Amino acid sequence: MAAQVSIMSDNGRDANGNLQWFDAHLDLAMLAMLGRNMRGPAASAGGPDLPASITLTELARGGVNRTLATIFTETGGSDRRIGYPHGDGQAAFVAGCKQLQVYRQWQVEGAMAVGSGASGLRAGLLIEGADVIAQPEDLAWWASYGVVAVGMAWWHASRYAGGNGTPRDDARAGLSALGVRLGQEIDRLGLVHDASHLADRAFDELYEKAGGMVVASHSNCRGLMGDAANQRHVTDAQIRAICARGGVVGLNLYSRFLDRSCETGGRTTVDRALDHVEHVCMLAGSHEHVGLGTDADGGFSAARLPQGIDGPADYARLAEGLAARGWSDEQIGGFVRGNWLRIFPMLS
Repeated sequence: MAAQVSIMSDNGRDANGNLQWFDAHLDLAMLAMLGRNMRGPAASAGGPDLPASITLTELARGGVNRTLATIFTETGGSDRRIGYPHGDGQAAFVAGCKQLQVYRQWQVEGAMAVGSGASGLRAGLLIEGADVIAQPEDLAWWASYGVVAVGMAWWHASRYAGGNGTPRDDARAGLSALGVRLGQEIDRLGLVHDASHLADRAFDELYEKAGGMVVASHSNCRGLMGDAANQRHVTDAQIRAICARGGVVGLNLYSRFLDRSCETGGRTTVDRALDHVEHVCMLAGSHEHVGLGTDADGGFSAARLPQGIDGPADYARLAEGLAARGWSDEQIGGFVRGNWLRIFPMLS
């Protein structure tokens, strides 16, 4: 099981009183692969899903200095910069290594540190779509380069598990035999399972067959969405299960995943986003199992973030909203960074 330490007791601020955020889901390498200039301001960064909100520069400006940075690849995706043919583990591995190289280059340039390192942006790597792991026994190689968490699937089923787009009656909706082995290897290495994109059956089988820490890095509450069939959101039962093992649910800031009235466009409110935060807390019975996992620019633009949040510099509105709801400085600090640092102490 992943290492655990005591709950962080700070208020999420540096010595100068500035908020210092842990964002548990950012597709940084993917954005670079798709043409985003990650070393400049968002307004001129280009790339996909404009207007942009996320670059390394904007993260620094907004005080986001801890993250889970993804290796995101898409099975069956038509864009060969990040996609690979269904079931082709070797092609997936090649696609994943290209993103790993992006992070290694940024580390050489001093733009970020993977794992422990100097001040500035520090990241653990999150594999989003496990086909990049050719065989479960290869996970140790990925871990040696900074992988700390693994999500076995994305929308489509992978060789390991059903994704949230996999129909419930599909034979691939659960864990495959390979997925059972991978779950055991994740546990053996002390890494963390990310359940955000798992089909419901895969989620249930993961809990049955693997004993390690489980998080939902960037998922919102199905119970608030009025859509019981949408496997992209976590159910009340799943949230309770995650919290029972000490895990954390990360708030996704995509308006469509916060408010069904924004399904086809528009921006929800910060208050609506915080409703999801407090729903997790209600189910957990504490403030210790929720954090930020924005997924910002992960397939949607700044124009689909909640009103008043156009990028990391505006995340303070979330903290202000929690304070207005009666949260203490310590509880806000847990949401801002402390709860995630309990799961990933190597990034402290």
